[in-house]
Amino acid sequence: MCAPTDAATDAATGAATGAATGAATGSGQTAAVPAASDRVRLLGAVLVGVVLVAAVVLRFVVRSDLWLDEALTVNIAVLPLAEMPAALRRDGAPPLYYVLLHFWIAGFGEGDTAVRALSGVLWLATLPAMWLAGRRLGGRAAAWAVVLVFATVPYTFRYASETRMYALVMFLVAWGYLALRRALEAPTLGRLAPVAVVTAALLYTHNWTYYLLMTVGVVVLVQAWRGATPDARRGARRVAFAMAVGGLAYLPWLPTVLFQLGHTGTPWGDPQLPWSAGASFLLGFAGVVTPAHGEPFMLAVFVLVLPLLALFGVARGATHVDLDLRTRPLVRWEAVVALGVLAVGLTLSFATGTAFEGRYAAVVVPLFVLCIAMGTQVFGDPRVRVGVLAVVVALGLAGGVRNAVDQRTQAGEVAAVLRAEAEPGDVVVYCPDQLAPAVHRILGDGRGLTEVTFPALGGPERVNWVDYRERIDQTDSDAFAAGVLELAAGARIWLVTTPGYRSLAGRCEEVALALGTARPGGAQRIAPRTDDYFEVVGLVEYPAA
Repeated sequence: MCAPTDAATDAATGAATGAATGAATGSGQTAAVPAASDRVRLLGAVLVGVVLVAAVVLRFVVRSDLWLDEALTVNIAVLPLAEMPAALRRDGAPPLYYVLLHFWIAGFGEGDTAVRALSGVLWLATLPAMWLAGRRLGGRAAAWAVVLVFATVPYTFRYASETRMYALVMFLVAWGYLALRRALEAPTLGRLAPVAVVTAALLYTHNWTYYLLMTVGVVVLVQAWRGATPDARRGARRVAFAMAVGGLAYLPWLPTVLFQLGHTGTPWGDPQLPWSAGASFLLGFAGVVTPAHGEPFMLAVFVLVLPLLALFGVARGATHVDLDLRTRPLVRWEAVVALGVLAVGLTLSFATGTAFEGRYAAVVVPLFVLCIAMGTQVFGDPRVRVGVLAVVVALGLAGGVRNAVDQRTQAGEVAAVLRAEAEPGDVVVYCPDQLAPAVHRILGDGRGLTEVTFPALGGPERVNWVDYRERIDQTDSDAFAAGVLELAAGARIWLVTTPGYRSLAGRCEEVALALGTARPGGAQRIAPRTDDYFEVVGLVEYPAA
């Protein structure tokens, strides 16, 4: 059931208020009703404006240092364009976001706020698409509900303030959704071309878009085969052709992808059962991350229930919502695609031994937001609709504040000690190498320190994911420690480390033991704090010989 439009709601409210006024005065006059309605409308507009301004500001005032993925992304993006393909070949990512960030940095610099601002701008550019998508589904009231949900859910706060490609993914999915809908309605060249462009751009942005395009492609092919009318079938065939053309643009990158699939993968994480990974995404979407807070768990209830109401709920008067197990048409296909992408992606990830992180599900977030927002519009009483939406927005804004003030990484604590106490000639060892980019970014160059990483005694700027586990297995911890001691000569050694990293199997503990045996008197300067940080980092100091 579609939500009433603003005009219908205003008319109903005006009529009810007028009747009440007439009964009270005995005159039947309703002259005061338009003024009251205008005041309510003005108050609503002001509140929406305040929420949107707060949502924008919170995305651009994040105080956290960059964590591994962000620092690594910047270190690749600042490379000359000619060197970027080789770096990405070792990293495992497609190039589009890195190229955009390269030019963004050229214009605005590589400070934390500057590099994160690109994601914030992409999020801002997604808002009009979400408004248009919401209006298509349920009119202006639904459009503003969609915008408010997209503006305030913790997931979009996080990835609109992180130097990664996920805001770009959501931008492309939202505008691609509109392009696809328009092309299916009227498959002209001017409407098909954006479908091809978005298809290619998605492929060049993140590998999880394979699952999105696969699922959408199946839906379009079914429409081409069994569409209700000849025009619908013809339009779907043309859309499928446009998607295929977009896929052809990916061919130049295909050799790199095949190499990445065979040699990089996700050596830093374990595969999860699909239902466990799905639950992890839902909790992360609501903001249940480290450090943990209470309000995301309340928001998670709405995140789970509202899409179900949008899919199955039918309002029966002001106070009742019935369930139609045949599903309602309002967001049926949006839900089918979102669930299909997650089902395919999570199942294949588990089957192939690949790790899943909630950020990969950015490919379905715009569709998921549409389902959540339309769930708020199912209720028959406008006051209930507004109240439920207000609770979702308030809980989401609380998550936005947390996102702005919480530190994501402990790298700053470690770098502060090194900047204050490490002397020229000291050796800083990162075990594993995944800890190096974030700490090194804060520490900076020009201090006369020698920085090396496990397992290859390489530099701290980037991580080489090629055959990562195999290279670790082939590295002798004692031999690595001997190499560090040789580099240090008589200088102090600083070991930046955190236990428990997958693929390491206690190797960093072995390195620490070897260094401690050679340099007795080592002291832990920073303890890893797993309850307080998303990325935990510890620091051990070994005295000079």
